[in-house]
Amino acid sequence: MGLAGRSKQIALSDPRVDHAANCPACMGRLLDLRSASQSRQRRLALAAALACCCVLGVTFVVLSRRRANMPQSPSEMAATPVTVDLWNDGTLRNSQPNPAQTNPTQLNPMQSLSLPAAFVKATIILPRYSEAGRYTVAVTRDQTGNEPLARASTAATGNGDREEVSVRLNLRKSKPGSYFLSTTHEQDQASYYYPLQIR
Repeated sequence: MGLAGRSKQIALSDPRVDHAANCPACMGRLLDLRSASQSRQRRLALAAALACCCVLGVTFVVLSRRRANMPQSPSEMAATPVTVDLWNDGTLRNSQPNPAQTNPTQLNPMQSLSLPAAFVKATIILPRYSEAGRYTVAVTRDQTGNEPLARASTAATGNGDREEVSVRLNLRKSKPGSYFLSTTHEQDQASYYYPLQIR
């Protein structure tokens, strides 16, 4: 029927409209076409919704796997709190020999410093007479300070007559063994080294 095959609107004054309204066969055909059109629109809408769901699902899986494989930033890792008390410890300048070869009378006895192979929040009580200001703290393999395992800078805070610094050091990839903990004041060209064991 010509009326059913046209996609544009038909004026109500068109004689075919009057015919369709009074012809059961034509009216049935129009109703079938309308039902088929609505069904096709519903199928297209459902297909579009399913496609969107698939895209969102794949995107979520890809991002989840990528995030799982990405290393965590320091702010996302839970830090293990540790306290390092250097108040009564002697120090080694980077120009001095190994502490085992140094005359004991030249240094105060040192306690055995120890840190875990983890992401740590270290509160370091600086040696007596330490100056206020900003310090760089590092964990190094030797007393040259080259290629530190971890390094952080922060300002010292006074606690009575003591100065202390609080730094976050990522030692998760460090192998157990002997290292050095170094402190460097912002106005001092030399670093002070303390024997350290990472466990």
